[in-house]
Amino acid sequence: MTLLAIDWSGILVKAGQFVLSFSILVVLHEMGHFFPARWFKCRVEKFYLFFNPWFSLWKTKKGETEYGLGWVPFGGYVKISGMVDESMDKEQMKLPPQPYEFRSKKPWQRLIIMLGGVIVNIILAIIIFIGIMWHWGETYVPVKNLKYGVYADSLGKKIGLQDGDKIVAVAGKQIERVGQVGAEIIMQQAKEITVDRNGQNINLAIPEGFIGQLNKNKLEGFSYVRIPMIIDSILPKAKIVKGSIVKGDTLISFNDTVVNYSTDLRKLTIPKNKNVTLKFLHNGKDTIVTELFFDDKGSNNLSFQSMGEVLGEKHIAYSFAEAVPAGWNKCWQTLNKYIQNLKLLFSHNEVKAQDSLGSVFSIANTFGSVWDWQSFWSLTAIFSIILAFMNVLPIPALDGGHALFTLVEMITGRKPSDKFMEYAQTVGMVLLLGLMAYALGLDFWRMFK
Repeated sequence: MTLLAIDWSGILVKAGQFVLSFSILVVLHEMGHFFPARWFKCRVEKFYLFFNPWFSLWKTKKGETEYGLGWVPFGGYVKISGMVDESMDKEQMKLPPQPYEFRSKKPWQRLIIMLGGVIVNIILAIIIFIGIMWHWGETYVPVKNLKYGVYADSLGKKIGLQDGDKIVAVAGKQIERVGQVGAEIIMQQAKEITVDRNGQNINLAIPEGFIGQLNKNKLEGFSYVRIPMIIDSILPKAKIVKGSIVKGDTLISFNDTVVNYSTDLRKLTIPKNKNVTLKFLHNGKDTIVTELFFDDKGSNNLSFQSMGEVLGEKHIAYSFAEAVPAGWNKCWQTLNKYIQNLKLLFSHNEVKAQDSLGSVFSIANTFGSVWDWQSFWSLTAIFSIILAFMNVLPIPALDGGHALFTLVEMITGRKPSDKFMEYAQTVGMVLLLGLMAYALGLDFWRMFK
C-alpha cells in the first residue's frame, strides 16, 4: 500500500528533468575539454556521458574516439591520450611520450584543455540566464503586497512571530521579494528580523540554534504566506457529490472547521477516499454548502488562484539588449550566493555538512513534479555555475587540481613527474569518492528517517 501511495508520476517528471539537465551540463562540460584537445592535436580515446565501469549502455567508434553512454549517472569523461586522469592508465604512461599525447603539449595548451569545461559551464549559465530574462523576464510578489501577512509555524513562533505579521527586513536589510526571508537569515547569519505588526515595526531576536534548525529543515517550518483560497477552475476529475462550485468562490469551511487562509489547511488532516463538506462564499455574500470527494492521494481536483493572482505580482520584461547585462549579473550573483553558502559550512557552527550536503537524489528532488521549462532552465543554469565552481577547486582529480599543477609548472619551469601526478590523482579520487559516498549515505538516511 505504501508503494501505491507514492506519486510515481511526479517522481518520473523529476527524474526526467534531472537526467536531461545533467546530460546537457555533462556533455557540454566534456566538450569544453574535447574540442581544445582536438585543436591542439591530442588524441581523444573516449567521450562518455555517465561513467561506464565494466560495461556501457551504448557505444560507437568514430575515427580515433569511442563515444558512449555509461550507466552510473555521476558525471562523464573524456579520455585524452597521455593524461593522468580517472582511467589511471599507468601502462600508457610508462611508454615514451608521443606527439599526440596530452603530456607532450605546451603548458599553456594543457591549461586551456583543462579549464575548457569550466569555461563552457560559465558561458552556458550566462547564455541560459540571458535567455530566461529575454523570454520570461522576472516575476515576483512584492513584500508590500502581503496584505494578509504570514502564518507563523513552529520555528516562527519560537522567535515571537505571530500570524498576520509581515516580515519586512532581515538584519536591517529591506526585503523586496516574497520568498527571500529564510535564505537571507541563513546567508547573513542574522541576529534579528523586522516585522510589520498592525502598522508598527517590531524587531524579533533570532536565538542561537535557530539558523541551524532552519537550514536542517530546508527553510521549512518557519513562515508561510497567507492568502484566501479562491477557486480558479474545477478540473474534469473533480467529483462534486452535492451542491456546486464556480470560479471565484472562496473556501471558508472544511468539515465545519473555519478556513480563512490557505495556511489553515496545514493544521488539518486531509482525508483520503472520503467525501468532505466544504463551504464557499459566493459573490462575497452567499454561503454555498458543497460535498466533494477526496481521492486516494487526498486531492479534490480543484484549482485555486496562485499567490501572485491573489496578492498581485510585479513583472519585469527585458528586451534582448537589456537581457544581456541582466543575465550576466544574474550569473555572478548566483555564484556569489553559492560561495557564501559554502563558506557557512566552515564559518558557522550551526550550519552543518550533514544538513547541507546531498547526492544526485537531492539534486533531482529540487526539480518540480510538474514540468515547467522556466524552472528547468533556471535550475540548469544554477547547476552549471555550481559544476564550474566545484571543478575549478584546486583538488587533485578535478580540473582545478590539474590546472594548479600546470600553473606551478609555468611559473617554476619544473614539470611534476608522472609518478607524482598518479599519486595526486589517486588521493583526489579517494577524497571525491569518499565525499560522494557520504552524500549518498546522507540521502539514504533522510529517506529512511
